[in-house]
This record gives sequence, structure tokens and C-alpha cells, in this order.
Amino acid sequence: MNAAHQNQPTASAGATGLTRRPSPIDELADRYFADTLALNPEEATALGHPGHETEYADYSPAGTAAQDDLDRRVLADLDALDPVDEVDRVTAAAMRERIGLQREITATQRTELNNLASPAQGIREIFDLMPTDTAGQWEHVAGRLANLPAALEGYRASLLHSREAGQVPARRQVDIVIEQAEAHSSPGGFFPGLVERAGAAGVVPSSLLTELEGRALRAGEAYRSLATFLKEELRDAAPERDAVGRDYYALASREFLGASVDLEETYQWGLEELARIVAAQRADAQAIRPGAGIEEARQVLNADPARRLEGTGALRDWMQATSDAALEAMSAYFDVPAPMDRIECMIAPTQEGGVYYTGPSEDFSRPGRMWWSVPAGEDSFTTWEQKTTVYHEGVPGHHLQVATAMLNREELNDWRRNALWTSGHGEGWALYAEQLMEEFGFLQDPGDHLGMLDAQRMRAARVVFDIGVHCGFEAPAEYGGGTWTPEAGYAFLQEHINDTPGQVRFEFIRYLGWPGQAPAYKIGQRIWEQIRAEHAARAGHEGGTFDLKDFHTRALRLGSMGLDTLREALA
Repeated sequence: MNAAHQNQPTASAGATGLTRRPSPIDELADRYFADTLALNPEEATALGHPGHETEYADYSPAGTAAQDDLDRRVLADLDALDPVDEVDRVTAAAMRERIGLQREITATQRTELNNLASPAQGIREIFDLMPTDTAGQWEHVAGRLANLPAALEGYRASLLHSREAGQVPARRQVDIVIEQAEAHSSPGGFFPGLVERAGAAGVVPSSLLTELEGRALRAGEAYRSLATFLKEELRDAAPERDAVGRDYYALASREFLGASVDLEETYQWGLEELARIVAAQRADAQAIRPGAGIEEARQVLNADPARRLEGTGALRDWMQATSDAALEAMSAYFDVPAPMDRIECMIAPTQEGGVYYTGPSEDFSRPGRMWWSVPAGEDSFTTWEQKTTVYHEGVPGHHLQVATAMLNREELNDWRRNALWTSGHGEGWALYAEQLMEEFGFLQDPGDHLGMLDAQRMRAARVVFDIGVHCGFEAPAEYGGGTWTPEAGYAFLQEHINDTPGQVRFEFIRYLGWPGQAPAYKIGQRIWEQIRAEHAARAGHEGGTFDLKDFHTRALRLGSMGLDTLREALA
């Protein structure tokens, strides 16, 4: 066909030597992306797209229906188009897998409510990504604050709609969100702190500061109203049972992996992987102090002043220095051109726990950022435990992954660069990146290596916990036997997660309320390693040499997608 010929890659002076004319499938994907941003303005803010600075999505059932109708129409339009090249074939496969799966999830009539990744947090968290350098930017903050109560009202309507359909989140999740919602407006909470930041910024005129104070007060009241609603309208209907059951878990696993896995086999693999990691940690402990066990080795490392940081300022500075050093070193293993050769490390304005990465804006004027949400009362940190976290969230983890795709305008349409994200691909890559740093020789210190294995051990343990508890599998005899319960699982996590009691509790509640997501890290890493091994074996079979840098470059330039789609695209 002439159209296909016209859309084939043609020579240009681009970084790869190739460029593409947008195909009809590209145009459809970009329309879908633009329409999705219009329905979800917070995503526009997160991506640095102007024009939606004060708006919120419609969190009511009508908003969900509007997104589902868009999804239905886009899939129908896609069926009428033929791919013109391999880029198109990958785009079409990714759209069918991601959008089709989202329609399956929407059909369950569940409304998410949990301790980390639901509208209860997202409606507040968007302020973390809003720039606040000028008076005009603070006006945007004030505008979004004014719209926050309506967003929460729509969310309450969806929770009621789901309750009528028999879909109510577990009581444990309801209780923790009540705590979070009440904390936002309390002394020292987010909204009073936001007003303090505005007053200290030095760019906010008094009239705007008065407006911010009033709107922050009403936003705090809206969150208190959400807490009251949860207590009075939802809590009594919320089941005590945390497990979602095998049927829904299989759907959730596909959502986060973009792949279908055998849950029984994966559960058994998780147990075996956990045993392997513990054995490797015992060897590290011997290297740290002959005759020491794992816990004693940790104590030795914790007592080493050279491995301790006091205060969040020291933590931030160390994160930045470690990230900068990794960026410089990785130029030997990856392509790291400007402007992706910069990452900014931040202490998050919340105290909810967790470390996360946010990608750069479209034009890279806002760099990729690593955020550390430090729980209240925690002010001392150990570098041996956290160096691998910096590699995971930054370089060669999420930062190289996200920024590489963002720069690949020559091949990836807006939807693939900005909107397509699958946890198993993204988090699997970041966990794979941790072990890459071992492979590249950056974790030769036995303390840092023990810390990396601690992180791997946690991820293997949650494969066992998450699948075991939610699917009702049998626990091994050494962990008590019988069907997994949350209580038995909590004791299991305490044994295998080397973290503070507050963080272990946070993780425990997270896994129960966000089924399928936490295992996607380790399972995603496993699939990345399988794909790499397949390509290495193919190169050997064909008499060639496997080029690891080339493999990584090709894979990252594809952008995020479901792991089954990735395997097909790389093949």
C-alpha cells in the first residue's frame, strides 16, 4: 500500500539516524492521550503539560463511565486501522492489551481505596508536583485547592456506587485512610504546612496568602468530611477479610505485569528465590565479620559511623551525591545524553513512608526526581541499606528508563512516551537495575551488597505473601503451615523485611490493599532476566555475540508496556 510505504522510517539527522512520519495509529494514540489528559487533569500536571493547572478529574461514577466510553471507542477505531511498520505493530498490541484490560477492571465496579495508591492519596499528592516558584504558580495551587472538595465529593459517590454493587474495600484499608484524611488538616499536617510554605516563599502577596489560607482550610475540612463519611457510610459495610480471592487477583496480576503467569508456579518460585537470597546473605555476613549471622552483620554495619546519616538534610545530600556519581559512571554502560543527565533528589513533604520517582516534564525543565517520604520520628539513616534504593529509583533504574523513552520522540508517540506505564515493566526494570550494579562491580563492598540482598529479599518475600494471602495458598511448614492469614503473613514479613516497625506496617497494609502490585517488582525482574537470557541464547545459537548495551538500549527505547508485549516487540 502507498500509505504504508510513505510511513516507513526515512533517513534524517536525528540521534538514531531515523525518523518516522506519524501513522494513523500514532495519530489515534495521540488523540487518545490528549482526550485522557482532558479527563484526568492531574496527569497533565504530573507530565508538565500546561493548561490544566487548577483542575481535577471527575471521580464520580460519571467520570468513570466517560473514561470507559473513551476506551471503548478507541479500541473500535484501532480495529479499523492496519499497522504500517513494526513501531505501529507494537503500539497497537500495547493499546489493545492496556486499554482492553482497563475495561475489564472497570467492569468489576471496584473503587480503589488503600493506604498508598487510591484517589484518597492522589487528590492530595498532586500538590507535590506543582511548581511554587512564582506568585502565578501559587495562584494555580489556590485554584486547585478550591476544586479539591468537589473531587473528594465525586470520590465518595463512587465509593457508594461500588458499595451498592457489593464491592467494598477491606476494613483495614478504610481505617488507615481515615487516619490519613484526618492527619492532613491537623497541626503539622499537609494543608497547614502548605500555607506555611506559601508564607515563607517570599513571592506570595498578602491577598493571595489570605486566599490560600481559606482554601487550604476548606480542603482540610473536605478531608475531614471524607474521614467522617468513611466512618459512617462505609466502615460497617467493609469486610474484615483482606484477601481479594484468586479470580480478582489474577486480573490484578495482569494489570501490574502486562503478562499472565502461573500463580502456583510463581508462588513456589518465590519461596525458592527467598531461600537463595538468604543463603547469599549468610555469605555476606561472614565477609563482614567471620562467624556472624545476618542480624549480627547488620548491627555491625549500623554501628559504623561512616555508614550513618543524621537528619533528612544529610539524607538528601547523600542521595544526590550517590545519584550524581552513578549518572557519571553509567555513561560507560548506557547512552545518557543531555538533558537526561540530571536527576534531583528531594525529601517529600509527607510523612507516609516510601521512596518514589517522578519523571521529567515533557521539555525536561522539571528534571526527573527521586522523593523520600520519611515517616514521622525517623531521623537517622544507614547508607549500606539504602544505596541500592538510589540505584533503583534513579540510575540505572527508573530515571534511565523513563527519560530514555521521553527522549525517543522519533519513534514513540505521545501516548507511548507519556502515558504507557506497567509496574512489572517499570519496577521489574528497576529491580533488575539493582542487580546490574552488582554485575557492573558497584556493590563489591559486602555491606552495600548485603543491603542490595535485603531489598531483593523483601521483594521475594512479598511475592510469597501477596500471592499466598490473597489466593489462599498453603504456607510452608516452616512458616506455620495451613492457609496463609494476614497475621501469619505479618510475622513472615517481619522476619524478611529489614526495616523500621513503622515501615514494615506500612508495607503490610500496602500489600493487603493493593493486590498484585508488590510482586510485580520481583516477577517483573524475573521476566526481564528471562527475556535477556532468551536473546543471549539466540545470539549464541546464531553464532553471534550478545551485546548487553545494545539490548538495554533497544529495550528502553521501546518505552514501558506489558511484559508479554515487550517480549514480542524485542523478538
